[in-house]
Amino acid sequence: MDPNRRSLRWLVAIPTLFLAYFFVYPLASILWVSLTTGDGRSWAEILQTARIGRVAWFSVWQATASTVLTVLLGLPVAWAFSRFDFPGRRLLRAAMTIPFVMPTVVVAAAFMVLFGRTSAVPLVETVWIVLIAHVFYNLAVVVRVVGGMWESIDDRLVEAARTMGANRWRAFRTVTLPLLRPAIAAASAIVFLFSFTSFGVVLLLGGIRYSTIEVAVWRRYFLLDLQGAATLAVIQLIGVAVVLTVYARWQRKRQTEQAVRAGKLPAPTGWKQRTVVFGIISLALLAELGPLVTLVIRSFTTANGYGFANYSALTNADSAFLVTPATAIGNSLQFGLAATALAVLVGGLASVVIAARRSSTWFDTLLMLPLGTSAVTIGFGFVVALDWPVDLRTSVILVPIAHALVAIPFVVRTTVPVLASIRNHLREAAATLGASPRQVFRKVDLPIAAKALAAGGGLAFAVSLGEFGATSFIARPAAPTLPVAIFRFLARPAEASFGKAMAMSTILMLVTAVVILAIDGYRAGDL
Repeated sequence: MDPNRRSLRWLVAIPTLFLAYFFVYPLASILWVSLTTGDGRSWAEILQTARIGRVAWFSVWQATASTVLTVLLGLPVAWAFSRFDFPGRRLLRAAMTIPFVMPTVVVAAAFMVLFGRTSAVPLVETVWIVLIAHVFYNLAVVVRVVGGMWESIDDRLVEAARTMGANRWRAFRTVTLPLLRPAIAAASAIVFLFSFTSFGVVLLLGGIRYSTIEVAVWRRYFLLDLQGAATLAVIQLIGVAVVLTVYARWQRKRQTEQAVRAGKLPAPTGWKQRTVVFGIISLALLAELGPLVTLVIRSFTTANGYGFANYSALTNADSAFLVTPATAIGNSLQFGLAATALAVLVGGLASVVIAARRSSTWFDTLLMLPLGTSAVTIGFGFVVALDWPVDLRTSVILVPIAHALVAIPFVVRTTVPVLASIRNHLREAAATLGASPRQVFRKVDLPIAAKALAAGGGLAFAVSLGEFGATSFIARPAAPTLPVAIFRFLARPAEASFGKAMAMSTILMLVTAVVILAIDGYRAGDL
């Protein structure tokens, strides 16, 4: 057998076994629990107890409303960034992305400051704050996805329509909009799925009245109704699969070709155009960065004015916790490093196989499935399944494993294009000089792919720092992560606890932003 082929088989085996045990097996266990009627209840009784009709309806309609609002508000911003060039354009567009990568507990904390019970506009525990938070979170998706397509549209197509007598609105409706539909559909599908599977935002801001299926799974689990939680998780998986299938079929039927823009973007001309463009961008930046700035200011607010008291208090023991908040920060950093190492190892091995084009479609699909599965479902699957052959459910190692599982697709997607772009003559030259396949990989492939792996590892670290859904199931009381600690403090009414939550949220926000900006700079330099 070709030693190269034998090596690739081993590389396929390692990621496959990892995903089979930590992903496929837990999902199968959830399905089994949902079908097991140990207490004599039928599915109809389970669904009635969990109020699935009300939960499913709220999940669907709030996701639909969030999607419509996000697209309507995001299109003008995408237009401004994609059709005009102005000083600081790239930096401002990168700043627009920061809210999207923020952990959900940070977003919830920021909106509690702006719309809490003591604020000028109290919206906490209303549906409005859920919709506003989802728009805040997902606006960058529309700006990036639709804006990227809009930027490539050739101006001559619109000019031709205007020459034939069409006004601006008609030219947009008959020329630009049909070309943008695939990008709008893609952005809408992403926003809908994120809103449909929303957990942290709804749990912290929606209160007891509002619950997505994701939140309902969490609540049924902590009410010790494992079968009810499993049934809801299965329904959630089915709903996500239906949305992805419908979108995939629609996309295949609506693929279009278009002329690509030639030349640079023009600068806004005339006072009216400059006012509109800069007005849209200013309002968008205020809406996207304003809540995060407010969060930082609130973290320094104390009973005696402004100061560092909330940050100093993070080193003090709390009667409601087994560890100090500072320990939770240390736990998150340790778990993040462990999850990053695991994601880079498993994702890197899988990337080699995919780039070599020696794997079938099922392998690539298997690697991407965790990205389309909610973190709550993954965490719930861990606690119902991983007691065989060794009981891991009380072990802290499950936390970095769960984080790595969610992060592996990011490592694969950043690394595969780089590995696939390596020219074969470089490998052939090394082999001609006597290098073995292993040496060729170490001397040729690995140095070229190192920066891509580093970028993927940075994304994995950021994902691990902010992960809350799966961690809420598997984090041990003596080893909470930073998001879990923030959630616990936000759930307590004391002013001191809220101040600590603000300080920890600010720390988590700043670390996440630094990691993401470092990745952008890393990519811009050499990738």
